[in-house]
Amino acid sequence: MEHTALLIIDIINDFQFKHGKTLAKKTAAIAPNILKLKKLMKANGLPIIYVNDHYQLWQADYNKIMEKCSNPLSKGIIENLRPEEDDYFLIKPKHSAFFGTALHTLLSQLGVNSLILTGIAGNICVLFTANDAYMREIKLLVPTDAIASTADEDNEYALTMMKNVLKATIYTTDALVNG
Repeated sequence: MEHTALLIIDIINDFQFKHGKTLAKKTAAIAPNILKLKKLMKANGLPIIYVNDHYQLWQADYNKIMEKCSNPLSKGIIENLRPEEDDYFLIKPKHSAFFGTALHTLLSQLGVNSLILTGIAGNICVLFTANDAYMREIKLLVPTDAIASTADEDNEYALTMMKNVLKATIYTTDALVNG
């Protein structure tokens, strides 16, 4: 686990889009696993990095973004997985957590060469982030039960791509936490 960071992608979300209700349910199901990983990282003194859509606020202020995104679909997820004072928080303009952000510089300064990828949507933002990490020669660890997509088959496709093309190690959360 040394030199590893936990990346939590787009977990602060308003789910106000087509199929948002479905993705909110799937996100609520993976939230306990992300929380387990967060606790593991905290216990080992390893970095936790949130990278999130900006919701037209263009400020890396997670309190403002949480306030803007809070609604009946998102409230429980946001409350359970809210960033803590010692977590890192970056906003992103597009799908990849690397595109237009300081993530690569932050990882370099932290001495990180492996990422545990979690969050939503597995087939879009998580997959695009995995691709960009792979191109930067960052090792990928992806817990199958800590990413979610609207459609299960899309999530499975993303996991297959990350494993077969991007050389990600695919685990369950419990295997990572207990292994």
